[in-house]
Amino acid sequence: MRFKKLLATGVSLLLLITLSACGMVTGKEGKTIRVAAQNTTESSIVANIILELINEESDYGATLISNLGSSSVTHEALLRGDADIAATRYTGTDLTGALGMDPIKDPKEAAKVIKREFTKRFDQTWFPTYGFANTYAFMVTDAYAKENNLKTVSDLGKMADSAKAGVDSTWMTREGDGYKEFTEAYGYSFKNIYPMQIGLVYNAVASDKMQVVLGYSTDGRIPSYDLTILEDDKQFFPPYETSMVVNNELLRDYPDLEALLHRLDGKFDLETMQKLNFEVDDKLLEPAVVAKNFLEEHNYFREEGD
Repeated sequence: MRFKKLLATGVSLLLLITLSACGMVTGKEGKTIRVAAQNTTESSIVANIILELINEESDYGATLISNLGSSSVTHEALLRGDADIAATRYTGTDLTGALGMDPIKDPKEAAKVIKREFTKRFDQTWFPTYGFANTYAFMVTDAYAKENNLKTVSDLGKMADSAKAGVDSTWMTREGDGYKEFTEAYGYSFKNIYPMQIGLVYNAVASDKMQVVLGYSTDGRIPSYDLTILEDDKQFFPPYETSMVVNNELLRDYPDLEALLHRLDGKFDLETMQKLNFEVDDKLLEPAVVAKNFLEEHNYFREEGD
């Protein structure tokens, strides 16, 4: 029990430190809305898009809580009231994680169930998808795929003893769609497996330090590094449709905010997200700059006449 209290205190302190570092913008209404981002390029970009949209298009102010280590940390931040909006949540992750349910392969059914359960259990609104799924994907270089005739994840089994595999460190202990369940589904395990930060896997495989990596399907370095995504032929990974999650208390207190946030429904496809990620990861632009440019390019998704 004491450990849990210390952990909770530590999370709150971390959020407080991160929040202070990002600075606060108070709107005309005196309300500062806290937007939480995980420690990925994608989450940071989307969080900054939400931040810019609120600051530019409403009378409220918004501030960023950045670099939260995982979906579970972000989930706890909303439950504890340390954040109001989670910028990126994924159906496959939260079905097995936050909800403790079995994976659902049908994306529409998964979205229906998770929206219902988040309302009932947590008093939170799971918004419609942004329009893309960020799925875990095994990938190799185009040359390695051609040399070893690799097209599917099942094909990868013949390389499991010789290839060095770099994987997202959080995936090793995930329940439902983690490494343990993967070995059971595909019938093989990697002899040489190296957990690492997800952002490092792409350079690792491109430089041949790793021969296969598990990364995110939306990463902009996939096309630029000439990587091949192997087909998940056993459909092991559930759909990871991406949405924001908002505490209903915020929406009840500020009902006009919901329509503003819904402007982002369906506005990103996979290629768009890859492009935005590439601008940060490869061109080294700041996520806030990429977010602002994106919204300006699309006129902040205002309706005609606004």
